Formats: sequence, C-alpha cells, structure tokens
Amino acid sequence: MHDTERLFREYHAMLVRYLTRRLGDRDWAEEVAQETFVRALRQESIVNERSWIFAVANNLVRDDARRASRQRRQLELMAAEARDEEQEGGVDDTVEMTPELAQQSADARRALDAMAERDRQALLMKEEGLGYGEIAEVLGIEKSSVGTTLSRARRRLAETYEALQDERRRRGQHVAS
Repeated sequence: MHDTERLFREYHAMLVRYLTRRLGDRDWAEEVAQETFVRALRQESIVNERSWIFAVANNLVRDDARRASRQRRQLELMAAEARDEEQEGGVDDTVEMTPELAQQSADARRALDAMAERDRQALLMKEEGLGYGEIAEVLGIEKSSVGTTLSRARRRLAETYEALQDERRRRGQHVAS
C-alpha cells in the first residue's frame, strides 16, 4: 500500500508543470493531475510511482483528446441539424432581429465557439438541464469538479464576450472618427 498524501506532495507540482506545458492550460492540467491522484487512491499498489503517475496522466490526456474529438463531431452534427431546422422555417419569426441583437447574438456564438471543448459542453449541458452527476459522467470528470468547471467556463465565456463587445465598440469609434 502506498501513501497517497506523500505521492501528492512529492509529484503534484512536477506533474502539473508537465501537464501545463503539454496542454497549454493550467486549469486543465490541474484537473488531469487531480484525476490522476484520485486514481492513485483507488490503486492497491504502485510499483514505480513516478512512471505510473505520468503514464496515467498521459492516458487521461489522450482519452480527453479522443473524447473531445467525438464530442466536437457530435456538436457539429447538432449544429447542422439546427441550421437545417432554421432553413425549414423552424425559427420563431415573431421576434424581430434588430441589427444590434443580431450582432450580440453573433458575438455570443463566437465567444461560445472560442471556448475549450469541455467548458463549452459543460455549459451547454447545464443549460439543457443536466445535473452535475450527468455532466461529470459525460465529460469523464469527477462530480466534485463540475462546479469548478462550470464556474470557470462561465467566467471565460463572459470575458470573451466582453472582449468581443469592447473590440466592436473600439472599431465603431474608429469608424465614426
């Protein structure tokens, strides 16, 4: 039996540094490291600790990439279906789409598209009414990580949307000058 707390103290910082460099995203690196140590808790024995920890982390990253690819294809299919419905007249024509509202809607779509796949999916699933347990299962993360994921995703979405709006205002001011 190994001491998981000792493993964490000894390898956590090193693993997060490695994953941050590999993934380019510290939050994602922290999530993968967290899941790696959760799996260490479940492991009865670990022969070569460092190589086991890095192998598990690398497998998690690879699995995430595969899952993201499948999810991206699924989202693309859903978007194509939604466009088809719009073209078939499935859109509520009673709402007048002003140019300003259309621009805000386009900025919101751009902000959502700019998000990391996991964050976008978490937000979309929550918006659809899925609970934390269901979101965790779909994303392959711990249920306890869903709240953090959603909070971070909302913050990033708002920041990106605001940046797009600010950029639009700046361009509008330059045009008027």
